[in-house]
Amino acid sequence: MSLLSDLINLNLSDTTDKIIAEYIWIGGSGMDLRSKARTLNGVVSDPHKLPKWNYDGSSTGQAPGEDSEVILYPQAIFKDPFRRGNNILVMCDAYTPAGEPIPTNKRYNAAKIFSHPDVVAEEPWYGIEQEYTLLQKDLKWPIGWPVGGYPGPQGPYYCGAGADKAFGRDVVDSHYKACLYAGINISGINGEVMPGQWEFQVGPSVGISAGDELWVARYILERITEIAGVVVSFDPKPIAGDWNGAGAHTNYSTKSMRNDGGFEVIKKAIGNLKLRHKEHIAAYGEGNERRLTGRHETADINTFSWGVANRGASVRVGRDTEKAGKGYFEDRRPASNMDPYVVTSMIADTTILWKP
Repeated sequence: MSLLSDLINLNLSDTTDKIIAEYIWIGGSGMDLRSKARTLNGVVSDPHKLPKWNYDGSSTGQAPGEDSEVILYPQAIFKDPFRRGNNILVMCDAYTPAGEPIPTNKRYNAAKIFSHPDVVAEEPWYGIEQEYTLLQKDLKWPIGWPVGGYPGPQGPYYCGAGADKAFGRDVVDSHYKACLYAGINISGINGEVMPGQWEFQVGPSVGISAGDELWVARYILERITEIAGVVVSFDPKPIAGDWNGAGAHTNYSTKSMRNDGGFEVIKKAIGNLKLRHKEHIAAYGEGNERRLTGRHETADINTFSWGVANRGASVRVGRDTEKAGKGYFEDRRPASNMDPYVVTSMIADTTILWKP
């Protein structure tokens, strides 16, 4: 008698060349990830050789019922850590049947910016620090917290170890390995300041791939928390009061910043970011005003600031960058629920293409 786990783990390559492709896309809220699977006749490594597909946009808040068909364009392929074997995850973006990007397709405009010759020449690198909170499924209260109550104050939880400090490490480690298996350039994990809160880092990734990799890493995390029976929250301030919020600090450099004399290029780029502060804040995530208060390692949302090794600034430059005279900087403003396509392309546009 086969167990369910035996059937889930069947190796299809024993009997067929066919594979399963899980098509992933972003739903109408801009944060809900949707997916569905289809059978392909064999291994495909080029996303542009995958068939386009469609879905019912009226069920995702992306199309009216009388004209509900939305078309998925495959854009990036990853190995599937759930089905394993030759099966794949496919990151897609969404278009009307006429080929126009739908309003929630933020990848389309990002790809235009990243394909601009001036941006291509600068090889923009990104490292995104994705913070998130694990919640008890029925209570929507952080795991490890007393029901209806609070744990001890912040201090021992950041990068902590022990049953009274680290909650959900099995989920976090499973996600780490699953992302590496998938081919995502995940560079690390750590426990965060608020108990029940964690972070993973994606990068360094070049251009549009940073957005593709972060979205698929989020999808994998959603699937793992589904298995574990907990809920992942990307809310930028999941618990009001004297608790840290959740961000998506975005580390960034261009070829000019990484070369000799790069610190001057960095300072000029930061100057451009200051001039467009309001536009960036408006695009950096919903509810970010609850997080960017000037407390809990954040800058005030209304005031742009930067500094070396200053985690209370809008933009932080590392000591190593200052010492070497070249390197990268960290935009600390994006919220945990930001769209990486929007944030990464906007930073490139402001620092490379935009002229004050």
